[in-house]
Amino acid sequence: MKRFVTSILLALLILPFTANSSEAAVAFLDVDSSHRAYPEISYLAGGNIVNGTGGYFNPNKEVTRAEAATMLGRALNLNGTKRATMFKDVDSGSFASGYIQSSVEKGIISGYQDGTFRPEQPVKRGEMALLINRAFGYGGSDTVSAANALMVKGIAQGISPGNFGYDLKIKRADFSVFLARAVNYKYRINASVEFGGDLQIKADSLNVRTGPSTNFTIVQELPIATKVEAAYRVGDWVFIRSAEGEGLVHGAYLTGTYPSFMNKPLPASTPLNEEMIIIDPGHGGKDPGASGYGIQEKAVVLDTALKVKALLAKTPFSYKLTRETDVYLTLSQRVSLAKSVGGDTFISIHANAFNGSANGTEVYYYGTSATNPYQSDSKRLAAAIQNRLLAAWKLYDRGIDQGDYHVLRENSMPAVLVELGFIDNKKDNEKLASAWWRQEAAEAIYLGILDYYKAKGYNVTYLYNNVN
Repeated sequence: MKRFVTSILLALLILPFTANSSEAAVAFLDVDSSHRAYPEISYLAGGNIVNGTGGYFNPNKEVTRAEAATMLGRALNLNGTKRATMFKDVDSGSFASGYIQSSVEKGIISGYQDGTFRPEQPVKRGEMALLINRAFGYGGSDTVSAANALMVKGIAQGISPGNFGYDLKIKRADFSVFLARAVNYKYRINASVEFGGDLQIKADSLNVRTGPSTNFTIVQELPIATKVEAAYRVGDWVFIRSAEGEGLVHGAYLTGTYPSFMNKPLPASTPLNEEMIIIDPGHGGKDPGASGYGIQEKAVVLDTALKVKALLAKTPFSYKLTRETDVYLTLSQRVSLAKSVGGDTFISIHANAFNGSANGTEVYYYGTSATNPYQSDSKRLAAAIQNRLLAAWKLYDRGIDQGDYHVLRENSMPAVLVELGFIDNKKDNEKLASAWWRQEAAEAIYLGILDYYKAKGYNVTYLYNNVN
């Protein structure tokens, strides 16, 4: 009798990890136990990776790009908080906005050259293969290699021998099957994976689960220093094996050496939201700045700065304008504001004047380290913005130069002062007076900021689409 009870307990322990069982009793009116994808759909639903509407899963409905980003994002525990995205057709209130933005930042999915994401566009099987490859770090670089990688691992299969059906739109049931297999190898065709490495549990006690989040069932608890081997990653989670069994644990609680064959981890979360960009429209209020041909510098640079702000609002960057209305600020107040909000980059926008006899674009930086030690980065930022402005406005190149200006000298961050053009020069003034050309200048400054951060090793590639 004792042996029988022990066998029952072992069976219950193993049950959640068998491919024929559901993670939890999540019932959909249109997916019963006889449905071909019932185990996988139930497994994902039990972990809140997929869900339905009004009690229905709609297994034969085509998967949209928004739904694909959401399901992959949930499986990988990406930040799904609704927020502004870089895409003009994805509202911040969209159910998928957070997962779309996070997936883009991780390099899993991208938008189109026209600045759209097309969230309602159906996903094709070939695209699905690419998305899963990127999400799980399998290395497939095109639809064919991506599909082959999934088939080798037993995650996907063709619709017939030699035919993967790359251009066929994938349905929710099939996407769920492939995603469940990627997450938990027990659901794969001819299920098997290689384990290796030399790892130990570094938490006092670590729960091993059936899936990659605390929404999934606990199958065992491992004490500190337990030796384990690893097979693959699911975001920050790792599928491990110990003497007591198998399951998924968060990688933060493992220490030691991972096997060389493991899939690559996703890139670290973008640190761009930790970068505070200060945009400083010069002059304002009682100080109009330079003037020419009926326009004032303070108005031109404020409008340009607000256009830069609109572009930065589509990015993870933090940003702050020293002024957003026609108010007067002293030079000291501008610097103090930049420092008080933890500025990391400072761009002051101006228009030049010299009796109508000079023309062109130039950018200044502070050339000594006596007060502002960021000479090298300031020069790099100045060059990046100057190059972009020259390409956009095609005015005379006055180059980049050292300038002993208060907002540069007294700042404690990389800082530049941009002179868009000469407001008292007829040719330059035509661009300064034009809302269209000011938008071009704003985009050039924005692209220069991206070029600067890219040169410093930040992942900003996906943000270039904002100007298309």
